[in-house]
Order: sequence, then C-alpha cells, then structure tokens
Amino acid sequence: MKLVAVVLNWNGGEDVLRALDSLAGTETVCVDNDSTDGSDARVERRFPRVELVRTGVNLGFAGGNNVGIRRALARGADWILLLNNDAVAEPRLAEALERAAAARPDAGILACKVLFEDGATVQYAGASFNAALGYSGRRTGYGQADRYHDLRDVDRADGAAMALSSKLVERVGMLDEELHLYVEDVELSLRARAAGFAVVFVPDAVVRHKGSSSTGGSASTTNMYYSTRNTIAVVERHRPLPRGLRGARRVVVTGTHLAQAVMHPRRAEAASAVLRGWRDARRGRLGQRSSR
Repeated sequence: MKLVAVVLNWNGGEDVLRALDSLAGTETVCVDNDSTDGSDARVERRFPRVELVRTGVNLGFAGGNNVGIRRALARGADWILLLNNDAVAEPRLAEALERAAAARPDAGILACKVLFEDGATVQYAGASFNAALGYSGRRTGYGQADRYHDLRDVDRADGAAMALSSKLVERVGMLDEELHLYVEDVELSLRARAAGFAVVFVPDAVVRHKGSSSTGGSASTTNMYYSTRNTIAVVERHRPLPRGLRGARRVVVTGTHLAQAVMHPRRAEAASAVLRGWRDARRGRLGQRSSR
C-alpha cells in the first residue's frame, strides 16, 4: 500500500511545520492555499523532500485538498491521507492505516481518531449523520477521555484527518468544491456509502488537532455560515423531500445552528451568519461566501 499525505496550508505558521514534522517518513504534498504569513517559504526551506504546490488563490478546503489529491494520485498513491495544517499525527499512524486497509478491503474512507491538543481528550471517535433530518449527531466521545479502541463502521469521517482510497476517488470523485468550507467530509462520506464503500474508524490512527485555526478560531462566525448553508445543500442533494417537508427540515437545520449561535462569544454576528447561510442555501448560492 502506498500512502501519500496531503497537508493544506492556510497561514499555518508554526502549526503547519509541526504537522509536516509529524509526517516524517511519509511521502507528503503540502498545498499552499494562498497563505500570506510566509509559512510557504518556511515549508520550502525546512522540508525539501515535501512537494510544495502553491495555488496562488484561496481555493477553500475542498479545492485546495483536491489539488493535493491529484498530486498524490500522480505519485501513484493507493491511499491519500488528508491532514489539517493544525493537526499533528501521532507515531505509527501510517502503519495503523495500512493495517486497517488490509483488514477492511471494502473501505473507501479511513477515519482517524482525533484528539484535542492535550492528547487525552477525544474530539472525534466516530459520528452519525441523519440526512432525513439534516442532523449531524454529536461526535462520539467528544470531550471525554479516550476509551475508543475498536475498528468499526461509522456514518461519516472527520476532515481533520481522514484517508481516501484511490478506488473511491476514481468511483465517486473528490471533495465537493461548491461547498468551499465545512461539511465536505459529510458529503463525501454520503457519496462513499451510497457507492458501496465503508467509512471505517481506525482507533490506532491518532492525531491531535487544534481546530478552526484556518477560519479565525473560536471567535470566528465563518463556520456558522458555511455549516448552515452546506448542511442544507448536502441533505437536499442526498435526501430530497417534498416541498413542505423540505421547508421543515431547513427550519430544523437553521434552528439547531441558531441554538449554537446563542453560545457563541459574538452572539449577534453568529446568528446573522446562520441566517445568511440559510438564505443562500435557499437561493442555491454556493462556493465562496461573497461580501454581499
């Protein structure tokens, strides 16, 4: 099995250097998504064996990672590991993925275990997704001590760290660039499962993840907009409903996000971002959010 890692750099600073350090010994492509903090030059100097691809424009999470996926496939990858630039791979992650791929030849996506930076508290150990309701269930183990050690099927992977098989990409395609940011991992998981591939949680493929650094951290409302808009767009594509039920589902998705906005440090801005996401989803406006 040939594994090629892809790290997408968005003004990653020291984080992206740590991510690449953690992948030592794994063939790696770093896609610089139009960073402006000089981190691309630091990557180039420090990691001469890492292929650095500069996009010259912000392509979003999906578009930037797709550049890396294409390069990985051109290098002959059987599996492509997507690792966020604010995540660090624990030792022997590549070996864990190889074992899982051998044990589960039906897998199209291998979902890594994602821990918070402390290395002990779970951020992701599997997750459910109800397309009929548009509800992405709370991630398994979130905020708890790590006690998840079984290889098992899950509804969806987490984009912070997931490996895609070349067979999956050939059959169903890459990440959906219309979404730009957020929910791409859910959407690809839905396509994978619809095509007969399994999404498999790999408990000994472990990463530590800071989270939200590419979109401004916990104070940003960017995630509220894209999560609302893209959740609506994805469920309407994958689980269409009659007009009345479709409207009710939009209310459920928007209401769930508004409930999250109440807890946001910038409550009014977060609520406005949610409502704008709802409006753009209704109008079919996808891609990068404009300033309108």
